[in-house]
Amino acid sequence: MPAASQPLTTVALGATATVVEIQLPAAQRPRLMEMGLLVGTKVELVRFAPLGDPVEIKVRGYNLTLRKHEAEQILVTGAA
Repeated sequence: MPAASQPLTTVALGATATVVEIQLPAAQRPRLMEMGLLVGTKVELVRFAPLGDPVEIKVRGYNLTLRKHEAEQILVTGAA
């Protein structure tokens, strides 16, 4: 049985998960893909800004900052 997916923003700080789906509109998806955020990519939730937005993640060895509404539309699985 496949593990349930969850929004990236619900992963515990410091936990690593795998991207399973990006639900952003087609116009916004290519920008993330160009930065290496693809289905199957491992990401780590690094931190939230003091007011909760933006969200910093680590992907492919570098840190990337996303708006919270973008991170909520990235579904991940296997948070550990």
